[in-house]
Amino acid sequence: MLSKTERQFAVIYGIIVLFEIISGSIASLQNLHYIAKPAILISLIFFFYKAGKDLSQPLKNLMFSALICSLLGDILLMFVGESAHFFTLGLVAFLIAHVMYILLFLKHRNKTRSPLKFGIVLIIYALSLFYLLKDSLGDMLIPVAIYMIVILSMATTAYLRKDSVNILSYGLVFIGALCFMISDSILALNKFYQPIPFSNISIMLTYALAQLLIVLGILKLKN
Repeated sequence: MLSKTERQFAVIYGIIVLFEIISGSIASLQNLHYIAKPAILISLIFFFYKAGKDLSQPLKNLMFSALICSLLGDILLMFVGESAHFFTLGLVAFLIAHVMYILLFLKHRNKTRSPLKFGIVLIIYALSLFYLLKDSLGDMLIPVAIYMIVILSMATTAYLRKDSVNILSYGLVFIGALCFMISDSILALNKFYQPIPFSNISIMLTYALAQLLIVLGILKLKN
C-alpha cells in the first residue's frame, strides 16, 4: 500500500506531468515547456530526499545519481532542435542514469534467480526493435546499440530482485523498468523509424510513470 504522503505526491506529480504534456503540445505554451519538463524530475528528487531519509546512504547516493542524470538528460533533449549533439549528450546522460539504476538494483539481487528466460525475451524484443531501426541510425548505430544493451541490463537487474525484497518494492521497480523500456522504444521508433501519432504524450506518460514507480519501489524497501 502507498502511504498518504505518497498518494498525495502522486497526484501532484500527475498534475506536473499533465502540465508538461499540455505545454509541449500547444504551440502558444511552448515556453512553459522549458519549466514543466524539468519540474517532473525536480519534484521527484525533492520527494525522494524527504521520504527516503531512512534508507542507507549507498542506496540514496545511487538513486540521487540516477535522478539527477535523468534530469540532465531531460534538459539536454529539450534543445535537440538547436543541435543534434544535444541528442547524443542526452543519450549519454540517460545511459549513466541506467547504469546507476543497475548498480542500485544489483544491491538486492536474488542470486538464486536465473536471468536466462527473461533475458531471452528481452533479446528477442531488442533484436526486433533494432531490425526496424538499423537502416536509419547512421552514425548513431553504435551509441544506440550500447544504450539498448544498458537499458536491457537495467530491466534484467530489476527482474532479478524478485524474492529478495518485499513484493511491493519488487513489483513497483520492475513495472517501472518495463515502462522505461517502452518509453525509450517509442522515442527511438519515432525518431529513427517513422513518426508515431501522439508520440510526445505516450513517451512522457511512460517515462514519468517509470521514474515514479522506481522511486516508490525503492522507498518501499523501508517496509
